[in-house]
Amino acid sequence: MPNGLIVKSLSGFYYVQDEDSYIQCRGRGLFRKQKRKPLVGDRVEYEAENNTDGYIMELLERKNELVRPPIANVDQVLLVFSALEPDFSTLLLDRFLVHIEASGIEPVILISKMDLVDEKQEAEIRDYALHYEAIGYRVRLTSKEDEQGVNWLLPDLDDRISVVAGQSGVGKSSLLNALKPNLQIETDEISTHLGRGKHTTRHVELLSIGSGLVADTPGFSSVEFTEIEAEDLGLYFPEIATRIPDCKFRGCLHTSEPKCAVKDAVQDGTIQSYRYEHYLSFLEEIRQRKRRY
Repeated sequence: MPNGLIVKSLSGFYYVQDEDSYIQCRGRGLFRKQKRKPLVGDRVEYEAENNTDGYIMELLERKNELVRPPIANVDQVLLVFSALEPDFSTLLLDRFLVHIEASGIEPVILISKMDLVDEKQEAEIRDYALHYEAIGYRVRLTSKEDEQGVNWLLPDLDDRISVVAGQSGVGKSSLLNALKPNLQIETDEISTHLGRGKHTTRHVELLSIGSGLVADTPGFSSVEFTEIEAEDLGLYFPEIATRIPDCKFRGCLHTSEPKCAVKDAVQDGTIQSYRYEHYLSFLEEIRQRKRRY
């Protein structure tokens, strides 16, 4: 039975790439009964009724998956956040980072629209970039005029499945157009009334860029902590995770416990206070979720 890669999902159809051909497939009804859903990025086995149409018969094992955007077998996520329009948000960035860390996927932080900021705003963004680099994340600042801010990415995309994610209006589609101009992905300006971008990407699709595949995904502005437990949250903040073994009490949640290495690191500035505040905010959100049950 031939196998291929789902590169696009739209209106109940899955477009499977097998070498140089594309087969438009539907999923088996059995998948619904099993509560399994094919995702873009899945390797699948399929049966073709003819040269263009077929059915997905089996989903091969996944190494990971994301819920929002719905995609499987991702090697890295390019998190695109704008410096302005919409304003840069460390809180939202940290929400994304926690989910990506929980999925075991490598994040890369791209901060776009640096050409729009004034000197004070630029200094603040560069300070944040240094903080995230100190944690171990790769960070790149880009602008419309900075072609090098785009071209450096090309070697990192080769032979990998990458996801471009972030809020609407931050420049995800513009980034992909810069990487491969003939894509001509639809872009739109920020809505001045809403203060955020209009959704221009309406489905998940893997696009061929260099020898890699990159997913353009619908923009979204919130990520819920539905699958993360309170006791695991600290593992998804790298600077907290490295200090957990030094806490006096096993199972320390780094809130009110004595002799907590994490709180000590916040006090001495080794852990940024805003990152710790975000940790506490997410922890409370998870606890409130559990109480509702």
